[in-house]
Amino acid sequence: MAELEITIGGRSFMVACQEGEEHFLRTAAAMLDTEAQPLVTQMGRLPEARMLLMAGLMLADRTASVEDQLRVLKARVEELENQPAPEPQRVEIPVIPPQIPETLAEIAARAEALAAKVEDKARA
Repeated sequence: MAELEITIGGRSFMVACQEGEEHFLRTAAAMLDTEAQPLVTQMGRLPEARMLLMAGLMLADRTASVEDQLRVLKARVEELENQPAPEPQRVEIPVIPPQIPETLAEIAARAEALAAKVEDKARA
């Protein structure tokens, strides 16, 4: 077992943990210290047990709030997953009728013929 010294509320504690779990213990201790620091600042020197109890309760309250939010979000995700799939949208792609290119070519030929007539008149 590994032994670590952690600090909570300005007080040091020696705590044992499994090998390889040191990071998790330090993280948990840091969370508890974050809750304990304001207590020590506001109330001054508290008995060790009271400081740890108050910090633990504050952390538990925060955890309960997050669990409530998680429960609501999980329910919302389940609700969305259970909704029927939306109806597929019908998309219509206009198709150019086959006579359109022929008509456009005919119009272009007429325009070229008119342009040629205008040029001939302009030269004369």
